[in-house]
Amino acid sequence: MHSGRRFTLKEVLYWTRRDLYIFIVVAAVPTALYYFFQIKWLIIPWVAIALVGTASAFIVGFKNTQTYNRLWEARQIWGSIINSSRTWGMQVKDTVRSDRADIQLLIYRHLAWVTALRFQLRESKIWENMSLKSNREYARFYKVPEWESKLEDELKLLLSAEEFQYVLSKKNRATHLIGMQSSHLAQLKDGKALSELDFIELERTLAALYEHQGKAERIKNFPYPRQFATINQMFIRLFVTMLPFGILQEIAKITEAVGPLFIWATVPCSVIVAWVFYVMERIGEATENPFEGGANDVPITSISRTIEIDLREMLDENNIPSPLVPINNILM
Repeated sequence: MHSGRRFTLKEVLYWTRRDLYIFIVVAAVPTALYYFFQIKWLIIPWVAIALVGTASAFIVGFKNTQTYNRLWEARQIWGSIINSSRTWGMQVKDTVRSDRADIQLLIYRHLAWVTALRFQLRESKIWENMSLKSNREYARFYKVPEWESKLEDELKLLLSAEEFQYVLSKKNRATHLIGMQSSHLAQLKDGKALSELDFIELERTLAALYEHQGKAERIKNFPYPRQFATINQMFIRLFVTMLPFGILQEIAKITEAVGPLFIWATVPCSVIVAWVFYVMERIGEATENPFEGGANDVPITSISRTIEIDLREMLDENNIPSPLVPINNILM
């Protein structure tokens, strides 16, 4: 998540500079053919270009709306995880009539669940966009902690050796951690360390956590429909290719008054218009997967740290980690 006032023009140009190079070539080729070889039939009527441009603008706007909705839903899910985590800490601390070890175990196991979930959400999917060169290059300006550390190292600090081995033997670690929480609550109820009513309320909180996890996994594992993403990109590329041939004929009219060299104004004019449309498309593309590790992601690592701070303070611990700070205005 970008936590600054806005992306600077320099940052956007750096991110899209490879596309700009392509736009320059696409515009320069017909212009050179017109200027050097006097091939003056290289024109496309503006009506055709306008129709393609209108369709492109429509589908880009549709995609950006839907990808923003995916991003905002993902942020709402993690907002709910924060609230349910605080509720879990409060309930465990105030209702479990046992020694501190059981209370600490239940809270630490919840922190392990948050950790396992964020690592699972950062796993790469084939449809995600971090494999693009422009995104990989921009990722140099910030750090994704889940890519620089191992889940095993973090879980070791939160689980017993037996639980650690059990969790690592499972594919969906987060799911089984909540299952372990439920089994532990049942044991406390049977041992009279937890009342029947409190047991039911804590189970409801676990059910809510399962629901939050399922919603996050739905966004992670179901991409923005590929048919819409494909048509969106094809329309934009078609429009960018057609654009210089329309601008060429308009610039050619002006060259009669100002001289033949002015025909090269086709290149910057085409590049500017193409860049505007393509950036709109790239913004939607960069928003559609809110957990992939991009600069526009939901900051699940920072949210997880906030949860850890809150729950450790509920245990009155002294070694409280500091909140994460943005790196070059990017908070992960």
